[in-house]
Amino acid sequence: MKSIVVFCGSSEGANAVYASNGYQLGETFAKKNIQLVYGGAKIGIMGKVAEATLNNGGKVIGVIPDFLKIKEVFHTGLTQLIVTQNMHERKLKMHDLSDGIIMLPGGFGTLEEFFEMLTWSQLGLHQYPIGILNTNGFYDHLINMMQQMVAEGFVKNDHLNTILVDTNIDNLLDKMEHYQSLPTPKWIKKEQL
Repeated sequence: MKSIVVFCGSSEGANAVYASNGYQLGETFAKKNIQLVYGGAKIGIMGKVAEATLNNGGKVIGVIPDFLKIKEVFHTGLTQLIVTQNMHERKLKMHDLSDGIIMLPGGFGTLEEFFEMLTWSQLGLHQYPIGILNTNGFYDHLINMMQQMVAEGFVKNDHLNTILVDTNIDNLLDKMEHYQSLPTPKWIKKEQL
């Protein structure tokens, strides 16, 4: 993987371990020569991942919709900042610039971005590895909910198993590097969406 999009909070959260782990992820990206694609802010966990990547000589592309440029206090020192018209264009651009997806702790926006990319994978629009860095058990309840979706017949177990989960950065990246995608479904074409 050469470029990974990271979805995470524009806040640092109540526990300092979330920002610390975000910073460690950025350091790891730089050391492994993985380009960071993210939401473009200099605050929160988002800012920590970008700061660490840049501080260690890595490349960072921020993608931010015009209306969030001020609200999320965009980062002025990035390798590249791309401004989009809206949120959908932002996600599409992030997708186009990456070959893997990682979710760190965050709020509703983080979940929305993650689940849209997951849905695109389910529909066969991409075959990128999708990872959750489950820092401090932050996503344990979400993972249990997704398992419940399988148990109740709303999600196929094969689709659930495409989500790679780990609490360790190197282990997660290793899982993503060795990811084998599901066969692309034949019942939908990209131009149909």
